[in-house]
Amino acid sequence: MKESSDKKRKTIVISAVNLVEAGTLTILKDCLSYLSSLATDDPTYRVIAIVFDKKLAYFPNIEYLETQWPKKRWINRLWYEYVSLKAISKQIGTIDLWFSLHDTSPSVIAKRRAVYCHNTYAFYKRKMHDWLFSPKIAAFSVFTKYIYRTNIHQNNFLVVQQVWFREGMSEMFGFDKQRIIVAPPEQEKQIPIGNFEQSSDDLYRFVYAASPNSHKNFEVLCAAAEILEKVGVDNFEIRITVKGNENAYAKWLYKRWGHLKTINFGGFVDRKSLFDIYAISNCMIFPSKVESWGLPISEFALFNKPMLLADLPYTHETAAGSQSVAFFDPQNARSLASQMEQLIKGDTAFLKTVTNSPIEKPVAHSWGALFNTLLHD
Repeated sequence: MKESSDKKRKTIVISAVNLVEAGTLTILKDCLSYLSSLATDDPTYRVIAIVFDKKLAYFPNIEYLETQWPKKRWINRLWYEYVSLKAISKQIGTIDLWFSLHDTSPSVIAKRRAVYCHNTYAFYKRKMHDWLFSPKIAAFSVFTKYIYRTNIHQNNFLVVQQVWFREGMSEMFGFDKQRIIVAPPEQEKQIPIGNFEQSSDDLYRFVYAASPNSHKNFEVLCAAAEILEKVGVDNFEIRITVKGNENAYAKWLYKRWGHLKTINFGGFVDRKSLFDIYAISNCMIFPSKVESWGLPISEFALFNKPMLLADLPYTHETAAGSQSVAFFDPQNARSLASQMEQLIKGDTAFLKTVTNSPIEKPVAHSWGALFNTLLHD
């Protein structure tokens, strides 16, 4: 695995053994797709990807190193990041850029180093029920800052998706903001083609698409529905992507609020079905307490329909440019219920357009722009 005798060759290493599903896997695919094209157009680039399974994100003109061992348990992952990868970096030879795509800053030898920061749990304010229903997430929220802190100042750059995250990382770790690149995910510009059917009843339809984890804060939405039912407002439905049997948190939600006729515990759906649900919905509610982006907000914004969003920094950035938006205290079910009732009764006067503010440099709106900064600035 020694470096080429061609001294002009530039070597880029992408480490991503932990990215195997959902949005983070999409980031890996998009990253390697760009680098594959770069290496195809310019053979002086050598790209090495360290992944769980190359079948998950295979592209030509990329050398793959596969390993499943680090993902079996956390102690394996930490050993691999801080011990094994240093030996691998020595074997590779001269490395121009080592880019870790998943939060950790491995102990490696490279001219330049960068880390993509996905995990916002370090900024999550835990509650007791997080330890009861999602102990792994609660524990992870405690240890995330220590994982980030290890070797963080060995990086030339950090990469985040939002400005608030840049501010938070800079303050928490004393990292220069001028070396934290904001790279918003590329979003769809139009609604995917589909045969969307309209509902035939008079219910006002809300939707909340999220996994059944405690930080997603389904309880404030359920409590708001209960408040409205108790005062006789029941001509609405809230469709949630929780069935009620997925885990301890989902079972608690269903046991506590499963009797409400206004909540549809519909369970997980594929992307096409989710857009079908968006199409017949009147409004999205998004009460999650912490996100690195909040993709459903971007998806639903394509429909130009009302959105009620948790009043947190990430929602203001994700919804930037969207019309007909209102924010609510994610801890206050009565506040949310009041906004819901206004919409159900046809009052939209309180909805506003979210200001789309320019992002200060460094910022990258494409993978090409990001790697240009990582390699040359």
